[in-house]
Amino acid sequence: MQDKLSQLKLITTVVADTGDIESIRKYSPEDATTNPSLLLKAAQMEQYGELVNEAVAWGKAKSGSSDEQVRAALDKLAINFGTELLKIIPGRVSTEVDARLSFDREATLRKARDIIDMYSDAGISRDRILIKIASTWEGIKAAETLEREGIHCNLTLLFSFVQAAACAEAGVFLISPFVGRILDWYKASQGRDFSPEEDPGVQSVTQIYHYYKKFNYETVVMGASFRNAGEIEQLAGCDRLTISPALLEELSQDYGKLSQKLHPASSQGMDLEKWSVDEKTFRWHLNEDPMATEKLSDGIRRFHKDYETLRLFLQERW
Repeated sequence: MQDKLSQLKLITTVVADTGDIESIRKYSPEDATTNPSLLLKAAQMEQYGELVNEAVAWGKAKSGSSDEQVRAALDKLAINFGTELLKIIPGRVSTEVDARLSFDREATLRKARDIIDMYSDAGISRDRILIKIASTWEGIKAAETLEREGIHCNLTLLFSFVQAAACAEAGVFLISPFVGRILDWYKASQGRDFSPEEDPGVQSVTQIYHYYKKFNYETVVMGASFRNAGEIEQLAGCDRLTISPALLEELSQDYGKLSQKLHPASSQGMDLEKWSVDEKTFRWHLNEDPMATEKLSDGIRRFHKDYETLRLFLQERW
């Protein structure tokens, strides 16, 4: 019997949720994804000091104020890690747009194009990059424009069905619904634990998956932010799952049977309503979902906080 990670790779594309290059070498995922939190953790590891130093030197050589130079170095640091990751994975790496731009469509477009240009300068083609953008209305509309330009996007911090429906209509390449953070909210709200089968984060991704397959949307569903291996097993068969090194290790050491839970064919016979989402519909349904509203705002704040912590870390290296 194969271990569960090997079994999972047969039915789902496995993505590494880390900026740690050595972990990615160990578990051989198809893709990798990063965010400010993961970059902050990786940048503090001694073995990646040269990537940090090179980004600092690059930022110092740019014109502009010291703050602008540091922020340029932050972009370069993300590109450096992404470039290293792409040397050892066969697929794509996701690189995140600054969370401060989550409600600014035009600034998001400019930053995404800059990221693609920086990767191009490093010899990386755009078909190996996903631009990671928060699933706000402005972020989704920016992604819609970028997709038309051939720049593929990963819409992150996704907690509600209306966000997923809007992303599908916008034709985004991939969404990252956050399973574990949904579970966190319901555990705190209801004061109880949930089995993997009744996990509200698992149920949310399952609903989105069936909706996409029922109506033949090409947008990829990639479950993210897992709290335990049970959540992952309940979503076996999902298009992609991005998994932390700790849970990759747990799955690789478990030789039990893994059953496929999600099948595209099973979605076709479901009685589902197709949504049409404009801005008013989006904002109303998001507002009516306290979990999604709170977790989206909290996620943007957290990514911004880690971005600022990473900025201070680079300033200390200045």
